[in-house]
Amino acid sequence: MLLGTWNLENLYRPGGEFGPRDKAAYEAKLSALAETVRALRPSLLGVQEVGDPAALADLAGMLDGHWRTAVSEHADSRGIRVGFLSRLDLEVLADVEAFPAKLRPVQGDDAGTPVATTGRGLFAVRIVTRALTVDAAVCHLKSKLLTYPGGRFQPRDEGERARVGAYALYRRTAEAATLRALADRLLGGAGLDRDVVVLGDLNDEVAAATTQILLGPPGSELGTPGHGRPDKGDATRLWNVAPLIPAERRFSRVNFGRRELIDHVLMSHRLTGRVTADGEAGTGLPDAAAGLDLPSVGADPQARRDAPGSDHAPVWIRFQP
Repeated sequence: MLLGTWNLENLYRPGGEFGPRDKAAYEAKLSALAETVRALRPSLLGVQEVGDPAALADLAGMLDGHWRTAVSEHADSRGIRVGFLSRLDLEVLADVEAFPAKLRPVQGDDAGTPVATTGRGLFAVRIVTRALTVDAAVCHLKSKLLTYPGGRFQPRDEGERARVGAYALYRRTAEAATLRALADRLLGGAGLDRDVVVLGDLNDEVAAATTQILLGPPGSELGTPGHGRPDKGDATRLWNVAPLIPAERRFSRVNFGRRELIDHVLMSHRLTGRVTADGEAGTGLPDAAAGLDLPSVGADPQARRDAPGSDHAPVWIRFQP
């Protein structure tokens, strides 16, 4: 069984402000996305940057067999949101945007505008097979790409760059704490007995403070001496599968020529025990021989609006039901 996460990069039907300019570009994008999903063959795929739920339905219609889709009702200012593609029936568990009760709003701009919600909804579903039940949450945290007043992608000065960078970090941190609260709800303090996965575009790397917030009690990460030593924290921990990805493929995006892993899959203790011994995690397609060829992206998200496929690679984990 394979589950994963993939940022589909501006999945809109054609003709709008952000999506492909014409039908031909849209069909080329869908075709490239569908080819990857067919090769990946996921049971459940968390997706980001769904600008139009109908476009996700169009993608599902190009796949073999009967696929289900579900999307969050909470979109950002461009209309993008998270969701799921699944070969199994989906039960929606949660669609969250409000920060937890004890987390105060953060500063959003120079005017001091308070922000008390995630930019995009945090969406959770349940899938059930004869062998197991998996609760999955998908997210798309605040981007490190900075947008300045008036839609500018360049600051007027370094002071503005620093301030806007701080506002983005405040929000991404608060969103990570909100996502951790949702994970706590799914885990219910019983991660030893529940199959729970948290996945999505965290917009930062493994060691980032925002990513680390999601793990819970420290000291037991995969690849460390603490892993495999049972303790009370195992019931509430999440494990990032990144160390299981071959080092040469441990990236999901290329930003200004730099490889970075910003898309992640995190699992409960019970689910880590189901991971298969061979080919357990990866980026791109499971066939390692296929390579991982991603475009390098810059500061302007509109530069690739007519490009096929996505500027992100899928990140996935294979496990035994």
